[in-house]
Amino acid sequence: MDRLCVIADSESCAHGLRAKLAMHFELHFFTLDCLPDAAPAEYTLVDIDLRKSACSELRNWLKRRPRDARVIFCVRRDSHAEAVQAHAIGATGLLARPYTAETLRAKFDEGISLVAIAEGFETEGLAGVGASVAALHEIFEAALAGGTIDPVMIGKAGDAVVGTIDEQGLARWVDVVRKHHSQTYQHCLLVTGVAVGFARLLGFSRADKQRLASAGLLHDVGKAKIPLDILEKQGPLDRAETVLMREHPLLGLEVLQSSPGLQPEMIDMVVHHHEYLDGSGYPHALQAQSISDLVRAITISDIYGALIERRSYKPPIAPSEAYEILLNMGGKLDKDLVREFRTIARA
Repeated sequence: MDRLCVIADSESCAHGLRAKLAMHFELHFFTLDCLPDAAPAEYTLVDIDLRKSACSELRNWLKRRPRDARVIFCVRRDSHAEAVQAHAIGATGLLARPYTAETLRAKFDEGISLVAIAEGFETEGLAGVGASVAALHEIFEAALAGGTIDPVMIGKAGDAVVGTIDEQGLARWVDVVRKHHSQTYQHCLLVTGVAVGFARLLGFSRADKQRLASAGLLHDVGKAKIPLDILEKQGPLDRAETVLMREHPLLGLEVLQSSPGLQPEMIDMVVHHHEYLDGSGYPHALQAQSISDLVRAITISDIYGALIERRSYKPPIAPSEAYEILLNMGGKLDKDLVREFRTIARA
């Protein structure tokens, strides 16, 4: 039977949890004011009221956990604030209340989540970067848990991105977000910034810039359903892995269909950002007449963002070289938009 450390608010709370979990784990209960001297076990459950608890000591204690240890925080369903706070303290995964011993076991068996490995990034004071990282946390957590994505939260994050790009410029954005240690987060942040910078260059309205920012944050939501060892692989994908990765647009559609309030053009950009004008893209092999201007813009931003990423196994491609690759894609991309994009590459 696996040893489970449980952090509860009080002895009375611990008593209720004991009845729920005792048949499934070897339980060791602690409260915030009485954390053990020993490091956390392989499995730790934190079931406290995050709205009322001061958790600095808990954060320091969790830093001592074994390398592959799992730390699950129980949170209120669809509470963005609690999700962000839990990850800041040290959660490797979240579990919505109410839960059962079986759902807790399944959560531990999932392993460390994408959100957990993306923690610890320094936003260097850029409000839009901070808002984007928080939004990505919520997007990927919702996708993993089968929850809904809040369009108001996405819109606010997109607005913060537009404001930061307007004030600080795209070059500063790229410089900061290329330091992110998660390949997935780095890519989403790059695409978001590049899309807003491109929309700004094209003279788009603020509303359209916000739409592209939101699409950048959401465009790879389906990757939450891709195994982490493929998603964050430190090297090129093999053929089988590539086939699986190509499912992410449709996996993203599944996630967004359960989230009311998202605009149709937003879903269009998420599902079709890998479509090409000549019909050679995926998942639906659309051709030019079926591909909207916003999708064309986010596709160019997505390709360029992937080319200039910094990865452990390869340096980023120079902007001028990345732009040449866009040019050489010929009829796959909108030639007029690619021509305008030259200014972004030069910047």
